[in-house]
Amino acid sequence: MKANTPSLILYFLALTFAIIFDFLKEDFIGMYAKAIVVPSIFIYYLITTNYKISLIQGFIFAFCFTGEVFNLMEVEATELGSLFCFLSVYLLFLRLIYDDYRKIKLRKNDLLPVGIVVVFILYLLISVLGLQYEKVNEYHLIYTIYGIVLSILGCVSFISYITKGTYLTLLLTLMTACFIFSDIFFIFNQSFDHSIVLVLIRDVTQMLAYYFMVRYFIQKRIENIRVRQ
Repeated sequence: MKANTPSLILYFLALTFAIIFDFLKEDFIGMYAKAIVVPSIFIYYLITTNYKISLIQGFIFAFCFTGEVFNLMEVEATELGSLFCFLSVYLLFLRLIYDDYRKIKLRKNDLLPVGIVVVFILYLLISVLGLQYEKVNEYHLIYTIYGIVLSILGCVSFISYITKGTYLTLLLTLMTACFIFSDIFFIFNQSFDHSIVLVLIRDVTQMLAYYFMVRYFIQKRIENIRVRQ
């Protein structure tokens, strides 16, 4: 067994138990399962990379964990704290992929799929923000900024995959798609009657986003080592 295998097994066990206890509506037990998702996938990343991690990656993990802690707490600052944490994650990711995005060159064949992606993401942004604005909420401006940043990250990720089509950009796209769907179903769950299906989709996509995020970090590191050689 590889040294990183136990932490990966722990991650998938936490994911499985979180799904089961969400379905059983055992929030208290499910909370503990969700609490170990980010630490377990973080340990998996550290062991896989021989404990080498960049400053930006470290902050991303820290904000993801803090954001999850806010989600599990039922206090007044829960919503605002979680928003700021994941907004920071998306901003750091934009900084992380900025240099790669500058190298993107659109071909004529890419214009149509890129246009469809941008229009679709804008449609999702406007529709979801419209649902949020129907609520009496003092955080409308923060949600707007949050939605715009996530939409930009989504556009960058999908455009990168359309133009390059590499395994690395696929991982980035899967991660971003999971974050987008998780946030969409979080809003749905707030806007409509409580549904176990909405909760399950939200939690599963959120936790899968962490897996794709770590796989992206690992693949990016592998490619950087190849370039240096």
